[in-house]
Amino acid sequence: MSNLHEECAVFGIYGQHTEDVARTVYYGLYALQHRGQEGCGIVVNDDGLFSTYKDRGLVSQVFNKQNLSSLGLGQAAIGHCRYGTTGSGDRNNVQPIVVNHHKGRMAIAHNGNLVNAFELRQELELQGSIFHTTSDTEVIAYVITKERIECGSIEEAVSHAMDKIDGAYSLIIMSPAKMLAARDPYGFRPLCFGKREDGTYVAASETCALDAIGATYIRDVEPGEIVVFDGTEVRSIKTHCKEKPHKMCIFEYLYFARPDSVIEGKSVHEARVRAGSLLAMEHPVEADVVVGVPDSGLDAAIGYSKQSGIPYGMGFIKNKYIGRTFIAPGQKNREDKVRIKLNAISQTLKGKRVVLVDDSIVRGTTITRIVRLVRNAGAKEVHVRSSAPPFTDPCYYGTDVDSKDNLIACQHPLDKIAEVIGADSVGYLSVDHLNMVIGTEPGEGFCSSCFGTPYPTAVPTGQKDRFEGKISASERKKEKEIERKENSYDMYLRND
Repeated sequence: MSNLHEECAVFGIYGQHTEDVARTVYYGLYALQHRGQEGCGIVVNDDGLFSTYKDRGLVSQVFNKQNLSSLGLGQAAIGHCRYGTTGSGDRNNVQPIVVNHHKGRMAIAHNGNLVNAFELRQELELQGSIFHTTSDTEVIAYVITKERIECGSIEEAVSHAMDKIDGAYSLIIMSPAKMLAARDPYGFRPLCFGKREDGTYVAASETCALDAIGATYIRDVEPGEIVVFDGTEVRSIKTHCKEKPHKMCIFEYLYFARPDSVIEGKSVHEARVRAGSLLAMEHPVEADVVVGVPDSGLDAAIGYSKQSGIPYGMGFIKNKYIGRTFIAPGQKNREDKVRIKLNAISQTLKGKRVVLVDDSIVRGTTITRIVRLVRNAGAKEVHVRSSAPPFTDPCYYGTDVDSKDNLIACQHPLDKIAEVIGADSVGYLSVDHLNMVIGTEPGEGFCSSCFGTPYPTAVPTGQKDRFEGKISASERKKEKEIERKENSYDMYLRND
């Protein structure tokens, strides 16, 4: 039950023209709701005519029978669930983004975060581009559109755009005649596709969305690959494959993805159980019961219990109608939601020495309140165990850890964190054991930069929120000085 901001979700379907594609995308987004609860949208393609509906809120809040029906029938559609890490929660930033251009319309849905968005946006603005959002997704859309002017096809434009954009991106792109699924060369974020019995193809962030709409999983989109769906066949463009080392975000397995999903052939549920087992070997303790913090701490708690031999128990009842705590903007709202989201089961905890397993400890606020819940339920001891290593560095690839300022592992020595959160002891899974969670060689195949390992890309230097913050006094003074000089020059030209 981390305080992390979630990733976004992308979903697309390409198939028969009579298909009620909007409703299918709705079900797919519903299955991916855990990846973003800030806003959502759907764009339907009816022979090149795009119909769009999007708004802030959950999938069940934004869509109803009326607005789904208003999107009409079509042969393709894409959808998106958002939690923004670049760009505010303003409605304008809700995806998918639709671009109208003389080469044809384009809709784009993006999961991830560019590391060079700031520089690209400045370059585009100097060339006359006018932006309507503050998200890096619009930057991607502009780069693709610019390349489209010189390219013969949308897939060529996307391939050329991939030479310029850098960072994490899993994209689903829809043109009047095609749908594309593209993944960055590092493979930071998951993306897969499958097929239904009626012949329609489906692409999604996770396999759980394919299951939800009755599609059979075919395979993952490879890092750097562009998969093209155009009605006659599925084509693959691998120009950018193997350009970069494979760096899937390890936190997809530890927290982001749904436990019933399979990412790159590896079960998320089994990875979390394995993390719990490793945690028990690294940080054993004498205790009476192991409990997990819902939801993503439950699998790791099962693994800890099996490995340690300490019985597993249900320690909490979760209010399933409350969104993940980190979704609420502002620390105060997050703290309020913790109080109504979980209730401890005293019959499991009273008089017991409790091992409390969570997926991670980020800022420390949430786990402090949960430890207090457990103690108030009568626990004799509380030993906190995290199935992720300590967060020590910002993430630039889509996870909203943008500085060290609020990370508890950066503010306190590890041996003092137990005291800070009110626990009898605390233990983290070590970075050295992360490869064993997903069965890779040490340091290969995943990104763990937020846990202190080297960054796969250059660290961004631009201010990612520059275009949505209030202008500072110094900036205001600088702009007035520029304006004064420009006016003086204009006056000089008129008098010359």
